[in-house]
Amino acid sequence: MSKSISKTSNALNDWGDLRPRLILEGILVGVLSGLIVVAYRVILDYAEEIRLLIYSFINSKPTSIFLWFLALAIIAYILGLIVKAEPLVGGSGIPQVKGQLMGKIYIRWPKVILWKFIGGVLAIGVGLSLGREGPSVQLGGAIGHGTGRLLGRSRMENKYLITCGASAGLAAAFNAPLAGVIFVLEELHKNFSPVVLSSAMVASLAADFISQYFFGQRPVFSFPNISPLPLKYYGFLIVLGLLLGVGGVFFNYILLKTQELYKQLSIPLHFRPMIPVLIAGVLGIFLPDVLGGGQKLVIKLGNTDMLFVTLIILVVVKFAFTMLSYGSGVPGGIFLPLLVIGALIGNITGVVFSSFAHLPKEFVDNIIVFAMAGYFTAIVKAPITGMVLITEMTGSFSNLLPVAVVSLSAYLMTDVFRSRPIYEALLEKLLVKSQAPLNLDKKGKKIVLEISIALGSFLDRKYIKDVKWPQECLLVGVIRGEKEIIPKGDTKLQFGDYLVVLTNEKDEAKLREHLQRLSYVQTE
Repeated sequence: MSKSISKTSNALNDWGDLRPRLILEGILVGVLSGLIVVAYRVILDYAEEIRLLIYSFINSKPTSIFLWFLALAIIAYILGLIVKAEPLVGGSGIPQVKGQLMGKIYIRWPKVILWKFIGGVLAIGVGLSLGREGPSVQLGGAIGHGTGRLLGRSRMENKYLITCGASAGLAAAFNAPLAGVIFVLEELHKNFSPVVLSSAMVASLAADFISQYFFGQRPVFSFPNISPLPLKYYGFLIVLGLLLGVGGVFFNYILLKTQELYKQLSIPLHFRPMIPVLIAGVLGIFLPDVLGGGQKLVIKLGNTDMLFVTLIILVVVKFAFTMLSYGSGVPGGIFLPLLVIGALIGNITGVVFSSFAHLPKEFVDNIIVFAMAGYFTAIVKAPITGMVLITEMTGSFSNLLPVAVVSLSAYLMTDVFRSRPIYEALLEKLLVKSQAPLNLDKKGKKIVLEISIALGSFLDRKYIKDVKWPQECLLVGVIRGEKEIIPKGDTKLQFGDYLVVLTNEKDEAKLREHLQRLSYVQTE
């Protein structure tokens, strides 16, 4: 009995000391994550330069094609072996981080850092249509996880450090510290916890400082010709958003179907990367613009006028190649490729508006930028992240209102089709696999959870005594603003409250899901 009381007391004392300690630890995780993501970006830049030189050499000496394709086949085989040896490094990495925070996945952080780094460099380096942001988030999350382990922190605190690392990873990948914070709040935690907000913010700022020190204080995408869109053209934005919503639903559907198609092929797991890698070799000769994440292609769209037919070819091939690249399961994200596809759709739509609906041609670049945010929102279903991300990546805050109009229009259209956020769907598929080690980190410890109550949820305006609480939990506190209320039977809960719940470590995943059903608004 005394041993149980001691565990409970330790858990509650640890919770009380958590916030100030997380600020310092968040800075540490942010710096470490920033350094590893900067190294990742630098090596990817070198890999892209080498790839361009190789294809330039091939064009001058076609006889060298055989040797290059042999090298591509070897790299594809290595990628397959990496994913086979450590399945949790495959794909974006964001679903894996979500699974960690939910208590459903436990990673071996040194292996994840090593193989995600190497695998991502190889996959993106040879030209697969994948982005650096997902791997950056997972690398940052693994750094946070490892930091917590090395410091001997509790599992609960470790999850906050994973969050700090994920936020820092995205911030360093795109020079977008606000987007990094909003992403972990909106997509990973799905609530605006003050603890998460403060710790993720310092981690993102630290990582962004490291990133800007190496890459300079300039936005990722440069659009020199953007000026504020007049209000009389806002009708175009609603049409654009609705089109992007349909496009996002299609993207998610095809991406999930492509993964299923790969599984149906009678090809061993470690040979699957051969398909997209060899296709990358062909595209590198005939259509090199679709290779890699596509950052330079977006900048090219903002600085040159492409033929309409060229835009159609680029968007079709980029879309198909992204599906093949991600579906193979190699390390790499979809953030950047989907932004590129969104930009291409925006360019095509802008040209149509300009040619047939009297939109002045100078606003086509605006449509490109707005489309990236809308397409991101339609696929990820994180509109605030999309708006902030594109605003930071383009360095223009003057177009926040039109970006919001497009994003929300796209979001509403995906709701019509009942499309699920892509990372939730990918996580569900990941958890179905028996390859992922689930719930391995159980030692019977007591931990504290923090659950927010949403407006209109089951718990909103309920008395504590009227709620049938799960047996696995003990409600030890209710945080309302700056006050911490000792919970009693006649305490009336309200939206905005944060429940402080004590539970056993082994029950965390099941309990968190149960409490989130009570405290979140169910949309379906």
